[in-house]
Amino acid sequence: MTKHKTQNTLKNHQLAPKKRLGQNFLVNKHTAEAIVRAGNVSDTDTILEVGVGLGALTLPLAAAAHHVYGYEIDRGIIRFHEDEGDLPANVTLVHEDILTADFQKIAELCGGSLKILANLPYSISNPFIFKLIDNASLIDCATIMLQKEVADRLTAQPSTKEYGVPTVLLASCATVKKLMTLKPVEFHPRPKIDSVVIAIEFTASPKKQGAGEASLYDFSLLKNIVRTTFNQRRKTILNTLSGGSWFIASGESTQSEIKKLTEAVILTANLSPTARPETLTVSDFISLTKAMQKQQFELKTLTHDV
Repeated sequence: MTKHKTQNTLKNHQLAPKKRLGQNFLVNKHTAEAIVRAGNVSDTDTILEVGVGLGALTLPLAAAAHHVYGYEIDRGIIRFHEDEGDLPANVTLVHEDILTADFQKIAELCGGSLKILANLPYSISNPFIFKLIDNASLIDCATIMLQKEVADRLTAQPSTKEYGVPTVLLASCATVKKLMTLKPVEFHPRPKIDSVVIAIEFTASPKKQGAGEASLYDFSLLKNIVRTTFNQRRKTILNTLSGGSWFIASGESTQSEIKKLTEAVILTANLSPTARPETLTVSDFISLTKAMQKQQFELKTLTHDV
């Protein structure tokens, strides 16, 4: 694909980039090939591609992989490929919204842990990242192109303004690395900002660790703690967590009692009650989650005994 060919293809088939879908078509063949190489695709891999578009990434993917399942929400794009018959036999198009798709079923379709490549539509960058987090145990790795500001958030360090909920949650189950930056000229239509290709390796998921029970924690509880604290990121973690319904206790618990329990949990995690969420590392949040779990279990046991 080139910009001129992309424009003509869209025009001749009465297609147009849909702003509501965040469509920006990759027009540089060499860039597409570089992304596939960055994804370490082998001829034994079955790949989940998100956002097939006009096939700029699909074609080099199909040349490198055993099979490609291309998920595309735009019915016009699906019809274009069906009419043209331009995709290789080892590509299966799936007309479905990836945000509502069942990743368990996709993993079964692909025959194991998912390997994902995507020129991600800008409109779904954030919800798609959270979908990956929620399905971390089903995913091996993902090579994703998204807008620079999202990539900056996913690779941010503590005590920076970019550091937040997606940073912590993704880092709790994966490692993230920036691979390359792409200028707007690489796309049609041209976006207003740079794009970045990132590699996400889902090797740090608690469910994939082999260090024994001590390494495990309640991921749902971690998500709740992270979201609760960053929802009021200027407040101390003691103040934000004291307002949550974390504890099961017998009888009526006063706000003062809840605050004391919360402070005890924070101290057990070797953290300062006056700390703010953006200063906590991923390990700090995991320690906090484990301490909260322990306190909840002790209170539940106490209540049961009573």
